[in-house]
Amino acid sequence: MPDARLYQRPKSAMQSGRARTGEWLLEWERDEPQRPDPLTGWAGSGDTETQIQLRFPSREAALAYAVAQGLTVEILPLGPRHLKLQAYSDNFR
Repeated sequence: MPDARLYQRPKSAMQSGRARTGEWLLEWERDEPQRPDPLTGWAGSGDTETQIQLRFPSREAALAYAVAQGLTVEILPLGPRHLKLQAYSDNFR
């Protein structure tokens, strides 16, 4: 089982820009399941590593860090980008 997952940040759906899409993110996997808090009912756990998200400028830099720390990493591919070309008048058909 991998200790962490590595993926490239996807493009935000809220903006048309591509800022920070070249970054690679390293996130730790959960060691224990989440359980509901008896008072509030919110889900939580004692695992604080899942709150950490490391950013790297390239995939190679992220893998070099993971190897130096002795982490087993699962690399998640970024899905294909589909560009839908249409004219503005197509919205009113």
